Amino acid sequence: MGMESLSSPHPSSAQGCPPVDDPQASLLTHCLCPVLPGLPAEESLLDSSPITMGSPEGRFHFAIDRGGTFTDVFAQCPGGHVRVLKLLSEDPANYVDAPTEGIRRILEQEGGMLLPRDRPLDTSRIAGIRMGTTVATNALLERRGERVALLVTRGFRDLLHVGTQAREDLFDLAVPMPEMLYEEVLEVDERVVLYRGEPGAGTPVKGRTGDLLEVQQPVDLGGLRGKLEGLLSRGIRSLAVVLMHSYTWAQHEQQVGALARELGFTHVSLSSEAMPMVRIVPRGHTACADAYLTPTIQRYVQGFRRGFQGQLKDVQVLFMRSDGGLAPVDSFSGSRAVLSGPAGGVVGYSATTYRVEGGHPVIGFDMGGTSTDVSRYAGEFEHVFEASTAGVTLQAPQLDINTVAAGGGSRLFFRSGLFVVGPESAGAHPGPACYRKGGPVTVTDANLVLGRLLPASFPRIFGPGEDQPLSLEASRKALETVATEVNSFLTNGPCPASPLSLEEVAMGFVRVANEAMCRPIRALTQARGHDPSAHVLACFGGAGGQHACAIARALGMDTVHIHRHSGLLSALGLALADVVHEAQEPCSLPYAPETFVQLDQRLSRLEEQCVDALRAQGFPRAQISTESFLHLRYQGTDCALMVSAHQHPATACSPRAGDFGAGFVERYMREFGFTIPERPVVVDDVRVRGTGHSGLRLEFVPKAQSGPPRVDKMTRCYFEGGYQETPVYLLGELGDGHKLQGPCLIIDSNSTILVEPGCQAEVTETGDIRISVGAEVPSTVGAQLDPIHLSIFSHRFMSIAEQMGRILQRTAISTNIKERLDFSCALFGPDGGLVSNAPHIPVHLGAMQETVQFQIQHLGADLHPGDVLLSNHPSAGGSHLPDLTVITPVFWPGQTRPVFYVASRGHHADIGGITPGSMPPHSTTLQQEGAVFLSFRLVQAGVFQEEAVTEALRAPGKIPGCSGTRNLHDNLSDLRAQVAANQKGIQLVGELIGQYGLDVVQAYMGHIQANAELAVRDMLRAFGTSRQARGLPLEVSAEDHMDDGSPIRLRVQINLSQGSAVFDFSGTGPEVFGNLNAPRAITLSALIYCLRCLVGCDIPLNQGCLAPVRVVIPKGSILDPSPEAAVVGGNVLTSQRVVDVILGAFGACAASQGCMNNVTLGNAHMGYYETVAGGAGAGPGWHGRSGVHSHMTNTRITDPEILESRYPVILRRFELRLGSGGRGRFRGGDGVIRELLFREEALLSVLTERRAFQPYGLMGGEPGTRGLNLLIRKDGRTVNLGGKTSVPVCPGDVFCLHTPGGGGYGDPEDPAPLPASLLQPKAFPERGSVYEYRRAQETV
Repeated sequence: MGMESLSSPHPSSAQGCPPVDDPQASLLTHCLCPVLPGLPAEESLLDSSPITMGSPEGRFHFAIDRGGTFTDVFAQCPGGHVRVLKLLSEDPANYVDAPTEGIRRILEQEGGMLLPRDRPLDTSRIAGIRMGTTVATNALLERRGERVALLVTRGFRDLLHVGTQAREDLFDLAVPMPEMLYEEVLEVDERVVLYRGEPGAGTPVKGRTGDLLEVQQPVDLGGLRGKLEGLLSRGIRSLAVVLMHSYTWAQHEQQVGALARELGFTHVSLSSEAMPMVRIVPRGHTACADAYLTPTIQRYVQGFRRGFQGQLKDVQVLFMRSDGGLAPVDSFSGSRAVLSGPAGGVVGYSATTYRVEGGHPVIGFDMGGTSTDVSRYAGEFEHVFEASTAGVTLQAPQLDINTVAAGGGSRLFFRSGLFVVGPESAGAHPGPACYRKGGPVTVTDANLVLGRLLPASFPRIFGPGEDQPLSLEASRKALETVATEVNSFLTNGPCPASPLSLEEVAMGFVRVANEAMCRPIRALTQARGHDPSAHVLACFGGAGGQHACAIARALGMDTVHIHRHSGLLSALGLALADVVHEAQEPCSLPYAPETFVQLDQRLSRLEEQCVDALRAQGFPRAQISTESFLHLRYQGTDCALMVSAHQHPATACSPRAGDFGAGFVERYMREFGFTIPERPVVVDDVRVRGTGHSGLRLEFVPKAQSGPPRVDKMTRCYFEGGYQETPVYLLGELGDGHKLQGPCLIIDSNSTILVEPGCQAEVTETGDIRISVGAEVPSTVGAQLDPIHLSIFSHRFMSIAEQMGRILQRTAISTNIKERLDFSCALFGPDGGLVSNAPHIPVHLGAMQETVQFQIQHLGADLHPGDVLLSNHPSAGGSHLPDLTVITPVFWPGQTRPVFYVASRGHHADIGGITPGSMPPHSTTLQQEGAVFLSFRLVQAGVFQEEAVTEALRAPGKIPGCSGTRNLHDNLSDLRAQVAANQKGIQLVGELIGQYGLDVVQAYMGHIQANAELAVRDMLRAFGTSRQARGLPLEVSAEDHMDDGSPIRLRVQINLSQGSAVFDFSGTGPEVFGNLNAPRAITLSALIYCLRCLVGCDIPLNQGCLAPVRVVIPKGSILDPSPEAAVVGGNVLTSQRVVDVILGAFGACAASQGCMNNVTLGNAHMGYYETVAGGAGAGPGWHGRSGVHSHMTNTRITDPEILESRYPVILRRFELRLGSGGRGRFRGGDGVIRELLFREEALLSVLTERRAFQPYGLMGGEPGTRGLNLLIRKDGRTVNLGGKTSVPVCPGDVFCLHTPGGGGYGDPEDPAPLPASLLQPKAFPERGSVYEYRRAQETV
């Protein structure tokens, strides 16, 4: 059957989402499997395609993938033939457990005897069972795991709640965040710190990393016992134990675990065992997930075993882990199980497609109902060691499977002139419109309207009675509603055009969906320096076959490979997978000749553990292989790579296990474009992966063709240009060598494959389908607005900015750009107007546009090919001096002026000034903040002006009290990287112009800006209309103050007919003597941020956002200061107050903490800077989030263990400041308390706000509590430091930071019940390295 949301009775499409939200869930209520002419419901390959998985021994081998909706069974039967079976994962009316039922049916059919469901199955004929399951994934997604309590070091009660302190969605004022997995928290009295030999320190002990530690406080087991007994009395039986530095000193966790087990806790997860890696926050989340999920898995396994005689005592039962290896059931834990299902699919195509395609790298493409999984294989599995699933960050080896919220069930919208696909999904109920249950229009409906799905091929299981066929009429009717919106816009919009047919609208949505799925594939490949066009696209599951040709074509790929069992590939992968045992331990040794012996000893010990574990499972030594890894990074960086030496044999200058150094340098160069040869390399972890090779193999006897392929029927499918006659073939009737010209449809029992015009499908000797993808027929696109191409260009423009960012990150050398990702890249039209910007760093939004337009006005015609400009001056569109903007004008043959511009802005760690880091808390002039560039030619006539820029970067040193740049090498390297990123943008736009023509690309740059303008106008009209309906004026205003009393005043006048507004900041206070002055560009960035939040859905963030808005900022005010004014505080503090004032005027939400809480610590040999979370403001329908960054910043905070290992401080306390959020019907979020104890003399600087004026409440809500900065001297004196100061600190002093709470919303005495939406947590379906990279980019 071939239905995205419906068709893919494939497991892996359901594995990334809960059963309740999968449009497939209602599919097979009344039938085992869809039946097509000539295709049996249960495929026995005995006659047509015998397969051998292992040595026939008269017993059965089962490989079972239990997905969220369907369970696939792949069974090798005695004699070597294979049976495959698909059944519903949940069908309580007929059976208790789907895998057991699948085994029962196959044993019954093969044995020819009835096996009653109510009796345990005889296991004498079962040799082994391999299983992948979504039990853990679904429990995590639906929060249906075990009741868990968290035991954590005292002072860190809320550590996992705060996490990295970054919010998931930049523009959602409600700040939705994943729920915690634990129910209660107990603080454990104990403390271990790294030993530094201070006077009075205790005797050091040695941790397993080799680090020396000091046990400042042993575990108070006596005090803990009563608290644990209290947990037991409340019914909690599972614990997660997470103590500081337990990765290297596990004894305290072990003592707590022993006590808990003695008291009767049934499951105890120690973080030091779950994943012994440094960084307590992800390790803590991993331990919690383990405690939350493992009991659920164990209950499932016990239930499964009860269905068999002897509870499978003599049967080898193996489960697929997230890393792509099988593990015995006893060692299958929750934290290693979340990708158990999808991992099978990756193993499946790696063992089949990669081999038969001659070793070409492969992209796995698994499109399901609500999401699509994308992965890559090029001879070895690509693992990540920290990733989020369902909002929970897990520290464990897992295949890099990237899930995006786009699938067959993705809903279709037309918003402000733009075709939008997803991320909302139709779900299982009601499902797509064609299900006859009143569901919304989806990608599936669009394919049905285009004739690419055949209703006659589906069973009659739809409608309220589940007895009707799919409804083409319902799909057409639902799509007609959207088409009416499209055509109304086309005929009445700003650029009148001819209306589109229903098929053209459907085709447009399919094209937009394809482009949305191409973006993560480009990101996945280019992130590691690979070309997507050099890959084969392996399509599996039931939905992807509809889109594979189009996606391969868009990415430049020439081959699509679809396995004959593509709908069951995860189960097949389980059959072919190997058994894996891993051993890993932390390390802190340098990678140097003097440590090679130690590293070899540790690797040998871990290798012995792996071999022993696999031999205990019955593998002879000859079938066991091991691979050693070192987790390496350059000292002083955070970018660690897990490096194998399998292609780098040992030399005289390496460990005996291999030349890991050569492997590290080679991979670092490939991924980042440079190495740092003078920098020492550090080993963070030592790891060995042992593999027990199962010996299973897959053999296929090809089905000989008997004449030309038979056409089952003819149908009509819609493609670009209209309907075409399209033959339909049945896959089961095709033989080796059959060739089918597109367009055609190939149908099997699990999917429909669309071979597009210009493509050719061939049946391979292994029975698979290989599609040769022909070049796209050039389509004529005019400059006139076409909403379909508008959506496609929107994705392409964003993709260009994203790819520029990848180049910048790969080639930059500084920590700020390479690891903190503090940069933005952007594309501008010929007038300097912003077209696309990535990533979305709030303080960069729209600001670069001012910079580019300043250069156009300043230089006029004095711009030439080969020029690259550098600027950072606040009066030229800069934000603060460390943000250096590199601008490249782009010329085109036949054009005298630049046809577009590209630019990249990166935060340089130091550009001189009065303090290291160029972020002085007490600067009073711009010159004190570092080097200044108004309009500097960084490249002239193609030559990088190294001498001139070096002189400019050193120039601040000529000013008394100031220094030139303190890190010239990094400055120059990063500037070259910014030039390279701009060149990538030029190349990509050039390709776009080559495809469509200059006039069309420039026209769509204008159209995409007009689209953003339209979305903002719609929002302003809706706001004005709402006020008018309530008899309120169309003018709103707000006022707030900086702590020095400077007012920020705003009056907004709405023009309802035009959908425009005047934002007038007249009355705002004058420029201040200090650095709280905010350049005009900062106010515009804050305004774009607020407009995007108020629109409430994704829109292109570009120049068009400000087109309906006139902004009045008084010259000489704190928001438009003189060119010489100091501005560093305006960027990080005043920007927050501007946001509070704008949102307050619109009544959108109460004030958030309104501060970034900047803390700097330094002395002669170290420097540290952090910003600290506070409370978010409440709003109409939500409580404010506690302990999170808000609005114009989203910076991650350093993990406590990293902080203490690299800097001379002890973090004594980091928890929520309970009660600091304002009271209200919806309460404001709480701030945090953070206490740092200093171990060396240093200079402490704080740059904070909201220490005098409270964050306001709205609609009767009370204000949040002010912040407070205290210094507790070693002698016991407590000093209030005020909001802004620098003060010397001594060993033993403690800095205690209390951050502000958010304001409340609504009358706290309002008796009305709270809305049910508060109880409905937001889902977080995305995962994988592409998602993690985007999250990291947006946490700056």
